[in-house]
Amino acid sequence: MQHGECIFICPCCFSGLKNDRLPAAMNHERLFHISDDPRIKVFEPLPAFFYSGIVKQNVVFAIESGMLHNYLLPRNCPRVSFYAGNETSKTDKRKFLGMTSASHVICVESGWLSAIQRTTLYCYEFLPETFVLFDADAGYYISRSTVIPVAAKPLYNLQEEMLKRNVELRFMPSITEVARLVQRSTLNFSLIRMQNAQPENVKNAVRYKTFPGYNGRIG
Repeated sequence: MQHGECIFICPCCFSGLKNDRLPAAMNHERLFHISDDPRIKVFEPLPAFFYSGIVKQNVVFAIESGMLHNYLLPRNCPRVSFYAGNETSKTDKRKFLGMTSASHVICVESGWLSAIQRTTLYCYEFLPETFVLFDADAGYYISRSTVIPVAAKPLYNLQEEMLKRNVELRFMPSITEVARLVQRSTLNFSLIRMQNAQPENVKNAVRYKTFPGYNGRIG
């Protein structure tokens, strides 16, 4: 998401932009964009560099409320996010979600705690009329039109905002191993900013960025 995060999506996970033709616009979902910039008045369509083989025109990205938690962290904070989808096995549900009552889990490195506590983000809300669904599992929508936000709300306490959303936030010294395990699972997952993981994990982080994926998005 320009002014926010970008995630790689495998072409097999999305089929709504065949021949670069957008499906009909939606008109019911509340859509948002998270940024660390409080001064954005207009969102102009920009190249979708992470999706250059799928989206050939400039677009504005937005995310639905149900997946907003993936972006309630500092921009460069590496994170592993996952939840059970329709194809998730009972074994994986027990293994990764068996000890939580939350529907979604986000894992971050303990070393990012101070930055998370200090960071203020801004939640921009968009009218949905010009947007179309891009990826249902990730909650992504795109618009080829210039978008003017109808509201902007500062988020001063990111942990509090996240915990309002039926999310379990897990801190751990390293997220490399959980990223590897989630990547091999049947969960729906996102690996975001893994190139910024701890230095000893740089080689693995580069591999995450180019892995073709199946149920998840990597970036």
